[in-house]
Amino acid sequence: MSHDHAAVPPTDEQFWEDRYRGSDQVWSGKPNAALVREAAGLTPGAALDLGCGEGADAIWLAAHGWRVTAVDVSPTALRRGASHAAVAGLGDHIDWQRHDLATAFPDGRYDLVSACFLHSRGPLPWRAVLRTASAAVVPGGVLLVVGHRTFPSWHVGQHENVEFPGPDEVLAALALPDREWEVLVKEAYEFAATGPEGQPGTRSDSTLKVRRLAD
Repeated sequence: MSHDHAAVPPTDEQFWEDRYRGSDQVWSGKPNAALVREAAGLTPGAALDLGCGEGADAIWLAAHGWRVTAVDVSPTALRRGASHAAVAGLGDHIDWQRHDLATAFPDGRYDLVSACFLHSRGPLPWRAVLRTASAAVVPGGVLLVVGHRTFPSWHVGQHENVEFPGPDEVLAALALPDREWEVLVKEAYEFAATGPEGQPGTRSDSTLKVRRLAD
């Protein structure tokens, strides 16, 4: 007699480790355009890059004078990022740390906390993670949250556990105290993009940028 058992979904670390180990390079190696746009005018200081992947954003920040703590759940991604940073001569400017943000968060306070495309196919408590991220911002510092609003137009199928909160939902989830923060950017936008097979399509993203007011 056989018994059917529901498949146990992979943990975030298992999912992302499989993703990175399955390819020599997962991402383009270029920093996220929203990060470049929103961080370009900020005074460099200490930055925290949540979900750093293969390190393109962290390396861009380091190249522009930031002292970066780069965090990811995947050891493979972190090793890749450290290797790319060493090649760029920026190894001493970035501290690579493995954290499962569902259960752990890096120590410290930061002038910039960046969470770009911090999506998960597992049960990542993104609301709690972002509230913890906001608490790590120093007075005068910035929290930047960039995310997809939906799957790209060429996507087939669905992942039921993936949430795509818009900027209003992210702002509401942060529950920022009145008169302690100011909203600098809150926007949703759609743009032309190219799919993995070269097919033309569109993506829909959002950006929320808030600053903790100085004491």
